[in-house]
Amino acid sequence: MFPKRLSDGYQAFLEGRFHNERARYEQLGETGQSPEILLIGCCDSRVSPEVIFDAGPGEMFVIRNVANLVPPYEGEAEASSYHGTSAAIEFAVNALEVKHIVVLGHASCGGVRAVFDDAEPLTKIDFVGKWMSQITPVSENLPRTGDRATDIQRLEWAVVGHSLANLMTFPSIRARVQQGKLELHGAYFGVATGLLFLRDPASGEFSPCQAQPAA
Repeated sequence: MFPKRLSDGYQAFLEGRFHNERARYEQLGETGQSPEILLIGCCDSRVSPEVIFDAGPGEMFVIRNVANLVPPYEGEAEASSYHGTSAAIEFAVNALEVKHIVVLGHASCGGVRAVFDDAEPLTKIDFVGKWMSQITPVSENLPRTGDRATDIQRLEWAVVGHSLANLMTFPSIRARVQQGKLELHGAYFGVATGLLFLRDPASGEFSPCQAQPAA
């Protein structure tokens, strides 16, 4: 049976948001999408980009995977596997011609914590472990402070920087950035606090974009 929570939610959507924004949905259905922002985030259920940024339909092209990772570009000779994230990036950049790419990390990321703790595989095939092995060198090269919470957060921040660096290995992205047609941004969301941090592209440091949200 289809989950009742989804049926009820869909009914609320029809009577609420769809009703209020019907003209917008009709326009999107007739003319297609033209978002200016590609957002690459984690598939964690607590970190919905559309909710965090109060985005309407058609405003953001969103890619979500475990730990908001961007794999390095692979040319024709190396691209022998399926590449869902790379395919979505390719479409957003070359077909939709987005003007901004945001990599959104977050606090309490299970994938990052698994790498930090060198966790046991969840299954024999270990899809998660193979995917997260992309950041093993990042974790190994990151100096430790000795405080677990601080070190995990620093690794979460480093993963955002790692994904941004990998984006620049895509020839089409690198060309558009150099031409001033595309900007890359790093951000980090505090799940418990609601605080959004932005990454300084020069220093790689993160700082809050606004004051602490009111309780």
